[in-house]
Amino acid sequence: MAVSSPRNLLLRALSRADYALLEPHLKLVTLPLEAPLFQPNEPIESVYFLEDGVASIVSDQEGARRVEIGIHGREGMSGVPVVLGAKQSPHASMIQVGDAPAHSITSERLLEACAQSPALNQLLLRYAHALNVQTALTAAANATYELPVRCARWLLMCNDRLQTNRIELTHEFLSMMLAVRRSGVTVTLHELQETGAIRSSRGVITISDRTRLEEIAGDCYGQAEAEYQRLIAPFGGAHSR
Repeated sequence: MAVSSPRNLLLRALSRADYALLEPHLKLVTLPLEAPLFQPNEPIESVYFLEDGVASIVSDQEGARRVEIGIHGREGMSGVPVVLGAKQSPHASMIQVGDAPAHSITSERLLEACAQSPALNQLLLRYAHALNVQTALTAAANATYELPVRCARWLLMCNDRLQTNRIELTHEFLSMMLAVRRSGVTVTLHELQETGAIRSSRGVITISDRTRLEEIAGDCYGQAEAEYQRLIAPFGGAHSR
């Protein structure tokens, strides 16, 4: 029987027996904006299952601009390298939309639970695959699609995770997410606003017409969400509301 109490979709997808392996070790925390979830090339000590908010996975190379390569929220978890046996990552992760409530668990306890339950381990590996699909599609989108399309995709992805049409985010932060200069973000938001899909003001983007935003994103959005739905649970699109 699926677990119904957590808001995190991965935890909800667990059997009661598998959730019972984790529950004694889960600690409810609130993660403020820009709180680090893990650092580059350092052991990942804890894993977080977000209940709300959005976290970024970023490429943070010395001397280069920080670029987002993936996101997760209530559908996923931080620290995927832990369940893959890698212990650490060359990337960084932080909260990009806070304050984010989350269940934290030490990596050691999570791995102990995975060793006791092949079903739990398999579910987390399926999520790791779904996240890999998302990051690959982000790279493809950055190489293939124009900025308004990519921005529409990114706003839809945030909308899925936040379950609200109001996204508090500065242009500077959004420029990192889309791998463009801040001036490009400003122009793009103006273009999207003229379509009626969004409203943009200082530090806040409001999705006013999700259907129109989906039309703009086209096939740039939806493949990763469909893969998550195939492997884990309904998520994205109509299922996000």
